[in-house]
Amino acid sequence: MKQDITNKAQTEVLDFPVYNQGLEQLDLSKKTLINTINQYSYIVTKKDDAFKKALAESDILLPDGIGITLASKFLTGRSIQKIAGADLHKHLLEKLDREKGSCFYLGASESTLEKIKARVNKEYPGISVGSYSPPFKKEFTEADNNRMIEMVNRFSPDVLFVGMTAPKQEKWAHAHKASLNATIICSIGAVFDFYAGTVKRPHQFWIKMGLEWFVRLFNEPKRMWKRYLYYGPLFAYILVNKKFQQIQK
Repeated sequence: MKQDITNKAQTEVLDFPVYNQGLEQLDLSKKTLINTINQYSYIVTKKDDAFKKALAESDILLPDGIGITLASKFLTGRSIQKIAGADLHKHLLEKLDREKGSCFYLGASESTLEKIKARVNKEYPGISVGSYSPPFKKEFTEADNNRMIEMVNRFSPDVLFVGMTAPKQEKWAHAHKASLNATIICSIGAVFDFYAGTVKRPHQFWIKMGLEWFVRLFNEPKRMWKRYLYYGPLFAYILVNKKFQQIQK
């Protein structure tokens, strides 16, 4: 069941209930599924109903992208702060370190997971860390899913980080939320590589300027060009069309 969040804590943006407060205001006292939405994932939901349902039924849906924050301002007049998966990850690690908690990383390769665990152990020695690298395939079998659930539940973490790329990770977490013995479940995708150091995240200067996307495009043009140069203008067209519909009402 979707967590009960007051309307003051969320803004409806393009029919999705997007969180509009700071990370410090998150209520993490009960089982909570946290996902993020950006302009690319929004476009994907137009053709993937299961992904759309997974995002819409998140307990917390964070605005991970300048496109969503601009959409909120353009369509609702309300300013909301971008909160990236990396921001959530850092916030939760700091919280777990203070509370001597535990976390589990599900996804990525064994080598990436080992780098993540080594860094967590060094930076946040108060945290107990577990991990599991699932098979790399487009679709998981029932046996794969049961094995992943078993590995998570054996560790029983306070926080489960799922990193299997979007939209697979969001759909998997949504489908298995009830079976997972973890208080906080969050899909954070590229954060696994950022934190492991296998992919470098843009400098804070670019992030604060709202140009993280531009640096990622510059660094990985073959992989990122369609996301930003095709889906970006498409997203802008959708916003203008939505605004026109509002005016017409």
